[in-house]
Amino acid sequence: MNTKVTDMETTKYIWLNGQFVLWEDAKTHIISHSLHYGSGVFEGIRAYKAEKGVAVFRLKEHIDRLFFSADVMEMAIPYSKEEIMEAIKELLRKNEIESCYIRPLANFGYGVMSVSSDNAPVDVSLSCWPWGAYLPHAMVDVKIVKTRRLSPNGFEPKAKISGHYVNSMMAGKELKGTKYQEAILLDEKGFLAEGPGENVFLVKDGKLFTPKLGSILAGITRDSVIHFAHDLGIEISECELTPDDAYAAEEAFYSGTAAEITPIHSIDDHVLGSGDIGPVTKKIKEVFLQTTSGKNELHQDWLAYI
Repeated sequence: MNTKVTDMETTKYIWLNGQFVLWEDAKTHIISHSLHYGSGVFEGIRAYKAEKGVAVFRLKEHIDRLFFSADVMEMAIPYSKEEIMEAIKELLRKNEIESCYIRPLANFGYGVMSVSSDNAPVDVSLSCWPWGAYLPHAMVDVKIVKTRRLSPNGFEPKAKISGHYVNSMMAGKELKGTKYQEAILLDEKGFLAEGPGENVFLVKDGKLFTPKLGSILAGITRDSVIHFAHDLGIEISECELTPDDAYAAEEAFYSGTAAEITPIHSIDDHVLGSGDIGPVTKKIKEVFLQTTSGKNELHQDWLAYI
């Protein structure tokens, strides 16, 4: 039975280093390397109650990226991709859960206290819990913040490394006490990058635009949206976008595992279009929901049934 811990629902089991343990017993040492230096890699994945049963959305792609991120950190995950994917499925079965958020985490653990992670052990955990809308608004009002996206000259933007998300956290702190629900970060050149935990899409003249790869995370939901656009015959361009491009957009939305497809109402108080969800955003969201529920025949291979 689910219980409340602060603002978060819990489940019964967490998979930790190959064993299923009770949620409250899944602990790490205070001298774990990742706690001090942000040396973890992670994924955010969702499972949905689909027509043929509970299905994890794009499980293989998420686990491929987890291992890519680990390679960037020179971290040897002591399990195969197949073992991790099967453990995720078993975790959902044991927790008797349907729609949920899944958090795989690999981190350097206890045994080394140095900036270098050489010889530090690697801990791996898999958690899941019920999680509804990440941005609990039908549409969001957005601000382009002063915090810039980390320079790609100093990090690998395609990797989901725990320490990098301090950048996102600081961007979000700029919104405290304001009317805005989410941020957009610019890259070091002043072009649109992404949200704190989402990729960004603009719509102009019925065409989709999104920041090109280079300083942004290669989001898996972002990739899904690009596929949907091709399926629907919507022209899409991955390019450099300015704040003025954002203000002139007729529609905009965030994409992400947590955010799913979240329409944007305004950017820096520039209301987009009519102020309601636009036709392109609405269609992309509809196809996303059809896909995650198993109703889209084009992308059945994206669903890993448990």
